[in-house]
Amino acid sequence: MNILFTITLTVHILVGLAVIGLVLIQHGKGADMGAAFGSGASGSLFGATGSANFLSRSTAVLAAIFFLTSLSLAYLASQRPAQANGSVTDAVKTESVVPASPATQDAQDESKAKNIPK
Repeated sequence: MNILFTITLTVHILVGLAVIGLVLIQHGKGADMGAAFGSGASGSLFGATGSANFLSRSTAVLAAIFFLTSLSLAYLASQRPAQANGSVTDAVKTESVVPASPATQDAQDESKAKNIPK
């Protein structure tokens, strides 16, 4: 189970980096807006965008793989057995807290009352 988690995590990281790279390489939709207002005509500004090219399709496929690996990692992490040592908070030493006596509490209240401006 640990090997499957490691492989899935490695694929997830590589696919995430590939999605980032493909998105940065692609030509933005708003880049043709300057052509519509002055220096030429852009058929895709207010009309249909046309068919998807290779980069946009491969981005969609990698995004789907990224989504599936995210779900797989969540499932694999929830199915891991609990550690034998227990949780992290069990390892923390707990100190006993002694409640303050009423005389100490009254002294603290009086000192706070002196700080209030009149």
